[in-house]
Amino acid sequence: MGYTEILTSRDANKVRVITAALRAHGFHPLEGDEDGIPGMPGVTGLYGIAIRVPAEEAEDARALAEALDREMRR
Repeated sequence: MGYTEILTSRDANKVRVITAALRAHGFHPLEGDEDGIPGMPGVTGLYGIAIRVPAEEAEDARALAEALDREMRR
């Protein structure tokens, strides 16, 4: 089963909230990506922290994640 990136953010707290919301809605985001670069908690990569879900969930999960991201920016 392959995973697809649906959203990237430099804000680890936002990633945690969106990941929790995805799980609450029945999606299965990849575990362990919430903390940034592996082995370096709190340090994000050049483009931020990616949220990844199974490819078959990507379209619906992306719609929810993007809506939550827009709402959090307000």
